[in-house]
Formats: sequence, C-alpha cells, structure tokens
Amino acid sequence: MSTRSERDSLGTVEVPAEALWGAQTQRAVDNFRISGQAMPTAFLRALARIKGAAARASQALGGLDETRAGAIAAVAEAIAGGEHAEAFPVEVFQTGSGTSSNMNMNEVIARLAGQRGVEVHPNDDVNRSQSSNDVVPSAIQLAATDRLMNALMPALAHLRAVIGERATALAEVAKTGRTHLMDAMPLTFGQELGTWDAQLAGCQAALRECLPRLAALPLGGTAIGTGINAADGFAERAVAELQRATGLPVSAADNRFEGIAGQQAALELAAKLAALAVVLGKIANDLRWMNSGPLAGLGEISLPALQPGSSIMPGKVNPVICEAVVMLAAQVQGCHLAVSLGAQGGNFQLNTMLPLIAHNLLPPIDWLAEGMRLLAEKAIAGFEVNRERIEQNLSRNPILVTALNPLIGYEKAAAIAKRAYREQRTVLEVALEDSGLDEATLKRALDPLKLTRGGEAGGE
Repeated sequence: MSTRSERDSLGTVEVPAEALWGAQTQRAVDNFRISGQAMPTAFLRALARIKGAAARASQALGGLDETRAGAIAAVAEAIAGGEHAEAFPVEVFQTGSGTSSNMNMNEVIARLAGQRGVEVHPNDDVNRSQSSNDVVPSAIQLAATDRLMNALMPALAHLRAVIGERATALAEVAKTGRTHLMDAMPLTFGQELGTWDAQLAGCQAALRECLPRLAALPLGGTAIGTGINAADGFAERAVAELQRATGLPVSAADNRFEGIAGQQAALELAAKLAALAVVLGKIANDLRWMNSGPLAGLGEISLPALQPGSSIMPGKVNPVICEAVVMLAAQVQGCHLAVSLGAQGGNFQLNTMLPLIAHNLLPPIDWLAEGMRLLAEKAIAGFEVNRERIEQNLSRNPILVTALNPLIGYEKAAAIAKRAYREQRTVLEVALEDSGLDEATLKRALDPLKLTRGGEAGGE
C-alpha cells in the first residue's frame, strides 16, 4: 500500500495515499482495532451538518472569510448528504469524548476543501469555536432529534393508524379474553386492539414530551461548558444555521455544562425507546399467541404467510415478523442499559462514553421505525379472523358463568361452570338445567357481545 506522510502535534504518521483523513484519524485507526464497527451514519451526518453551520456562524462573526467558510459548508453538506462515507473509519470503541471522530471529520473536510482549491486548517478553521466535548454530544442530540421526528414518529403514527382501522372493522367481533393465559370474560377485537393503540399513544406522547430537551444543544460550550475560545454569539448563530438547514426545532442549551458533563437527554430518550420496545414486544407476542396452531393452538387469527417456516416440516408457516419484532424489542432494551451505563460515565466536567451512547441510542431509533412498519403492513393489516373457531371457543367458555353471579350467586354459578367444563357442554345448556332461570334470561345474560360492554347480567 502506498502511503503519504502526515504530521500532527505528536509527529509524523504514514497515511494511505488516497485516504481523505489525516494524522490524527490514522492514529485512531491504528490504536482502536476492536469491533470493526464505525460510528453510526446518523451521527456522522449530524456532525457534518454542525461543521457547516459552525463555518457559516464563524463567517457571520468575522472569524472566517467567505471563501473558507463556503468551502467548509459545501463539503459538509456533501458529507451530510451521504458522500464520502468511506472516509470515516474510526470505530465506536475509541476515546470517550469522541475526539477521534471529531478530528476525522475535521481532517476530511479540510482535505476535500483543499481539493477544491481552498486551504483550510482542520483545527483552526473547521473546528473554530468548537471542541469535541461540545460538538460530539450536540451531534448525538441533533441526530437523535432528526431520526425521532423523521423516522420513528411517522412510523409510530402509521402503526397506530393501521391498528385503529382494524379495531374499527372488528369492533363487534367478540372473542375469549384471557388472564394468566387462562380463559376469562369476553372482549371484542376492537377492545383488544384498542389496548395496543392506547399503549402506543402513551409512548408517542412521552417521546414528543422529551423533544425540547433533546433538541437543546450544548454547542458553544467548547471544552467544559464555559465557552472558552468560542466567539460571542457563536452558539446562537450556529443553531440558527442548523434550524435553517435541517428544519428541526433545535435550540441552544441554557446550561451547556450539563450537556457536556451529563447525558440526561440521551438517557431519557433511550428509556422511552425501551418503553416503546416493551409495548411492541407485547403486541407481537399477543399476535403470535392468537395465531398459534393452526390446530393445536388458539387459532383465533391467521397471520399472512410470508415464507416457509421449516427446513424439515413441509407446509409449516411461522409468525416471522412477530418474532423479528420480539428480538428487536429485546435488543433495544439492551441498548437502553448500555446508554444508562454510558450516561453515568461522566466525571466532573465531561462524559467519556459518548461514542458508546451514540452507538446504542441512534441505530435503535431506525430499527424501531422499520420494525413498526413491518408489524403494521405485514402482520396487523393482513391478519384474518377465524370467526368459526372464535365463536366455538366462546360458546364453550365456562367463565361466561361470571355473568350469572348477580342472578344466582357465586357458589351456584361456580357449580355450573365446573359441570359445564367437566361434561364439555356449554354454560347455557347446563344453566338451563341448574340455574332456575328461563332461556330468554339466560341468553340475554350470557350474550358474549353484551358482556363486552360491562354492566350487570340480564340488563338491556
């Protein structure tokens, strides 16, 4: 491999001849060979956007001329748009401040600007009024805000819409309820799906509520929060540039010390992503149970057949989307733990686990978004209700006798339930013989659909 010599404050380093990075990036590449996992794409694009906004802010404040600021901004915009992705090899497990990734970005932008005929310095120009310590957490929060608003929230709204459509269509279809996985009083599919929607609505509200804190960037705090070496007004101008470029509701943090020393906004979001993952896991598992069978399981619904389910059992079809979502839910909860441990990795004025936080906060946002779309479109939208099976199970459900408690008392109702189960007969049949009530009263009291609406047995 041909190389070229690059210098930094520690001396000379050999860098691959065609590489866009410089000495500090190469030292990180040489030092950190652990996982082979680069920093998240969303983080790198947000970091580039910050560099472009910082250059324009510095130009407005007289720190950079239009030529250098324009070159930096143009290159940064290209990187934010997905170009030169191969120029960012620094992996996740690096220096805890993310300095290696910040310098990787600075060096690449400087070299690309040089290729355009504009000489800029990676530290003095690209990193002007900045430190890795304020830029890296700002990039994490900017990326998280972007992915939350432009990926996760639309996917969540779509999932809720699909669930709502199915709930409305199945509002009058009664089925056996279950507690402890055992038969319980009936409810409608609309009520069951409505429960999922209510849980998701809570997650949606919680995610919206955390946005203002997530979007408050500590940019301008530089090394520890005091803003040393940052031009007066830099943070406000840079954030205004970011608002213009991204359309996101970002703001300058009131307390930049907090945004550098702690990672509360990232931790809060990670917790709410984990809560959403729990709800998605519950929905996916409910669907798996309802789909179980087709003969020896519940068999209440049939999920869309998407692929053969076995390499040895012909004809077997599995609930693959639901299983993928359950695994996704487990992974996201694991990421929450990693972010929690990362958030407590701040000593005094700096958190030193920022790359770990980026790695475990940003990808799960897109995973959850895609998982929700798949769950909506390839499972919930297309499942078929096996009405005959459901009605058969309802008619033989001994727990329906609960509705007779106000009419004949708990003890007599329990005896009817036990006899119905023992003799494999319906509650109605046994109650006609043992309750002393007439058929019309019993049919009215034991109507499954009426029972889904609450109230006392026999009521109109």
